[in-house]
Amino acid sequence: MTSVTPYLIRAYHQWMEDSGLTPHILVDCLKFGVVVPKPFIQQDKIVLNIGISAASALMINNESISFKARFDGKSQDIYVPTNAVLTIYAGENGKGMFFETESKKTTPKKPNLTLLD
Repeated sequence: MTSVTPYLIRAYHQWMEDSGLTPHILVDCLKFGVVVPKPFIQQDKIVLNIGISAASALMINNESISFKARFDGKSQDIYVPTNAVLTIYAGENGKGMFFETESKKTTPKKPNLTLLD
């Protein structure tokens, strides 16, 4: 089944832009495929401004968010798989949405017992 997350990211992004707010995403940098500037990662996460004034060539599709942004005056290519987005929120008031992260389901380990006679 197709994930609803990319659709919600696009909807919230558009709502924020239409409302004059600045959309930000919080990204889990431990997810496979995340390409962001390493010096700006804190506690395995990074906050990215995806507003039209900060993100050049922004593309939000069902698989990823990609754009160019400036960090310390240097243009960087950013690539974030949608499953790495933890939240999208407006920088001005914090309104937005948290997304469920994939949790690994663990099954209880059966005891390793041996019958002795």
